[in-house]
Amino acid sequence: MRSTGANGLWASLPRELGERFRPRADPLARAILQEVQRAVPEYALPLEGAFGQIITQGIRQAILHCLDTIGQGTASLDKWAAVFRNLGKVEFKEGRSLDCLQTAYRVGGRVAWRHVSEFGQAIGADADLLCTAAEAIFAYVDEISALSIEGYTAAQERAAGTRARRRRRLLELMLADPPSSPQSIASHAANAQWALPAEVTVVALERRNGPLDPDSADLDADVLVDFEGPKPCLVTGDPDKHLKDLAERLPGWRAVIGPAVRLTEAPRSLLWARRTLRLVQRGVLPDNPVTWYSDHLSTLWLLADEFLVRELCTRSLAPFNDLTPKQRARLGETLLIWLQSRGSAPEIAKKLKVHPQTVRYRMHQLIDLFGDRLNNADDRLDMEIALRAEALLAED
Repeated sequence: MRSTGANGLWASLPRELGERFRPRADPLARAILQEVQRAVPEYALPLEGAFGQIITQGIRQAILHCLDTIGQGTASLDKWAAVFRNLGKVEFKEGRSLDCLQTAYRVGGRVAWRHVSEFGQAIGADADLLCTAAEAIFAYVDEISALSIEGYTAAQERAAGTRARRRRRLLELMLADPPSSPQSIASHAANAQWALPAEVTVVALERRNGPLDPDSADLDADVLVDFEGPKPCLVTGDPDKHLKDLAERLPGWRAVIGPAVRLTEAPRSLLWARRTLRLVQRGVLPDNPVTWYSDHLSTLWLLADEFLVRELCTRSLAPFNDLTPKQRARLGETLLIWLQSRGSAPEIAKKLKVHPQTVRYRMHQLIDLFGDRLNNADDRLDMEIALRAEALLAED
């Protein structure tokens, strides 16, 4: 059974046919190049420099390989494979899709068949030989196209890997403490092909459940991401666009979105995102798939320094020290509502869902405990802050 690969098809043709066609190789190469430049505008360039050398070499070596294989099949495609893989790599580096090169190959195949057909008719070759030659030409076009796809894909994957490493390094520099210089960040951003925004938003990440699968994330290519580090996070310069529907984009992850800050203050955004994340982990804040730092500013402020908060609670609420936990809870709740509303006994009673007389009794107790401090604005502020902080810390 005859091989259907280009090599086997060429080998099935008479050796004499290849030798007689060989003087036509250079005219054929020129004709292919001319037709390719006419059909593919991207290739209509002066044939100077690397581009001209590669394309003319590719055309000539394609023709010579076919001629060397006719009648013997000993000229393996592996010998020329690097040429066609390299053509695919060049296409990627030039920023073109593979469409141009694939079109060029098809055009080259048609031109080659036209010349071979004219040659066959001129020498009186029979129809079977010409059919085999046609089949060999187009099988060969398929094979060199596949090689160029391999080269293009390899270059694409290598570039993606290099860019990913550079972007990871850029993210590390942006979040370093102390921060890197603007010049260093700008240089790394250029190498990583990442447009520097005026502001950035950092998102602290934590795996919620299920297997770790970063590939499942549906994030924009312009988002800088670190999934594998000890403290995973992402950085974006366009939160409105990139963080929309973040829970769906990051299945299995908890995300806490920090403040938008100037580029040089990216570590500060990360700091507040992580502080917010810790409060979520402790149960102080609700455990949602996505938490915005900006929704909890007062809580973050109250608990920014827990040592000072606890000191304030100890000093401001000292009159409660001799009470039982139950008494302290009831009087603390009543005091906080009174501080917030300064309402009448019936109004406070309605919020507490108790009888107004109960509120009056508690207020008399509070006056006995705190005295004139209830009339001092600074003391009242300290008491309200302390009671709010205690309520938050009690949820921890």
